Amino acid sequence: MLLVAVSGGIDSMCLAEKVRQGGGPFAIAHCNFGLRGEESDGDEAFVRSWAASYGIPCHVKRFETEAFAKEQGISVEMAARRLRYRWFGQLCRKFGYKAVAVAHNANDNAETLILNLLRGTGLRGLTGMKEEGFLPDPDHADIPLLRPLLGNTREDIEAFAKDNGLSWRDDGSNARNNYKRNIVRNLVFPVFARINPSFVQTLNRDMARFAEEMQSVCKNAHFCTPAEQNDGSVCKKTHFCTPEEISIAEEAWDGSLPLKQPEGMLILDADKAGIPEGTGPLIGPWESGDWIRPLGAPGRKKMQDWFTDHHIPADEKPFIPLLRSPADRKHILAVVPFCIDHSVRVGNSTRRILRISMKND
Repeated sequence: MLLVAVSGGIDSMCLAEKVRQGGGPFAIAHCNFGLRGEESDGDEAFVRSWAASYGIPCHVKRFETEAFAKEQGISVEMAARRLRYRWFGQLCRKFGYKAVAVAHNANDNAETLILNLLRGTGLRGLTGMKEEGFLPDPDHADIPLLRPLLGNTREDIEAFAKDNGLSWRDDGSNARNNYKRNIVRNLVFPVFARINPSFVQTLNRDMARFAEEMQSVCKNAHFCTPAEQNDGSVCKKTHFCTPEEISIAEEAWDGSLPLKQPEGMLILDADKAGIPEGTGPLIGPWESGDWIRPLGAPGRKKMQDWFTDHHIPADEKPFIPLLRSPADRKHILAVVPFCIDHSVRVGNSTRRILRISMKND
């Protein structure tokens, strides 16, 4: 049974209607982030009413989004993203839903590409979203995430809504240019459209080509050795992951940090990892023979088996960044952003830590 994320906007209402017309059983999940007061409550009531009219199970949850963002030290947008995907995963575990469908479309994909380019990115940031993947949540990374509308432009979606007589809720905040994505959508894209009316399709085709290029890069990935990092020379060989794609922060630790790993971030003992102070860790893709002892596990596990246990498909394995031990390059110290090796856990003797996370998709 499928779980469909429905906000009440035109994209998600079209997705829900397409799934309904498909005839298979599904349920709806609606997030009330409490960011727009009565408008948010109106969205919730609208989705509840639509689901009830067709007898579709509807899950609703209200979040303290701003408080969570402040607590985690992240943007409200990122907070909402983390909260919803974690909740979707929890619903799947509890009710046995096999996958989650979201309403990302071709325009969303193009917006993400532009935002990635503006903040700096590598090949991974140029490949865009995939129609099929997995929930971007460390505790639910084995649950499939589907994007059935990714090949449709916003114009396609509007035409479907009109042809099927659909109603939806307009989010007034989308018209306000106080978020980077809104600025791109409302101010930048109209200029692009004047230059190339089919620019959304063009950018999506480009991302598909970038994905093919990334596959090629993975086959020739190189890891800088400590000598290459420390001798003052610039390593010009091909790298799998760039600093723009992974956030790595080194800092002193005074014993006040909780040992529990925060969601979406890996914290490890930099000295136990053997990372010299002031140098970057060795990050790269999976290779045959790699192994890890996951935090709390009784023994080592081949990375091939770890991927299998977490239902990572073969075509995604090369895209998962791995932190390697300088002492034994086959020993994986962290699978970003999922887990760390037991040997680098933070403890009472820790004096220096690394915080590692993937930057926004």
